[in-house]
Amino acid sequence: MVNSELPLFSDGINITEKELLACQSLAKALPEKRAKAKASLAGHRASLIKGRGMEFAEVRHYQSGDDVRTIDWRVTARTGKAHTKLFVEERERPVLLLLDLSHSLYFGSSLMLQSVQAAHLATTLGWSAILHGDRLGALIATEQEHIELKPRSRQQGILQVISAIKNLHTRQLQNIADQTPEPEHLLKACQRLRRLAKPGSLIWIVSDGSNFTPSCLAALSDLKRHCDLGAFLITDPLRQGLLDLPKHFQLPVREGNKELLLDRNSYQQWLTSQQHQQDQFIEMMQKLNVQTRIVDAGLRLNQQLGALR
Repeated sequence: MVNSELPLFSDGINITEKELLACQSLAKALPEKRAKAKASLAGHRASLIKGRGMEFAEVRHYQSGDDVRTIDWRVTARTGKAHTKLFVEERERPVLLLLDLSHSLYFGSSLMLQSVQAAHLATTLGWSAILHGDRLGALIATEQEHIELKPRSRQQGILQVISAIKNLHTRQLQNIADQTPEPEHLLKACQRLRRLAKPGSLIWIVSDGSNFTPSCLAALSDLKRHCDLGAFLITDPLRQGLLDLPKHFQLPVREGNKELLLDRNSYQQWLTSQQHQQDQFIEMMQKLNVQTRIVDAGLRLNQQLGALR
């Protein structure tokens, strides 16, 4: 799978700290996501709530209870009526990554494993949050482990995420042949995220969608009431039916803890099931009024920046 088209420091299978640190350059190309703040937290994000802050908003007539320190004496003297200044209040938004590193993502037919692309994407979103002054946390989920990282600011936020992704990805690779199915592990992750996410948080979901069961919908609906959600679906060219395959072939594929040998007919059946899983995830996000962005593991992330904007 080693390919000259791979991102810097990446071999497409293993994950290193260097390649995740290099995602900072991609994050600089992303715009800041501005939205009305829901949380009462001081920080670097300009909210639509007017109060005391650094950025001037407007002048209005003085009202009983206004801070006398905000009186605009020039306007007051000119009009003969007391006026006060209003400012756009700066708010810090917690950003949380729900990163799915289930065994189904340890699949790659072209450039890299889907799990590697998921790690690159999650880290890029994390870097973007840090660069815009937000606090960053994460919940990283596998069948056997859930790692909770409370939101932290600046380098502490991104470095704790990078370390956790690298270590958990390595453990998953080492245990790929000894996995134990856990059909509701992402439901448990969503339930834990409800406790971790404070009102006003921005939550990015990064997954291949195959482990989100219908029971996850209720937990995500609760999150959506007080937080903003965004979703990324990680795909692979083989799972999308995008590869040119010969008329006759036998294709070895690992699915879960099973080794499959697909021919033309069985591949079509397998492809239908893969696309059905992806469609189910997209439909779940639609019920939450959340847009799902598609990211392909067969292309470098810098070739897909349009999906991140």
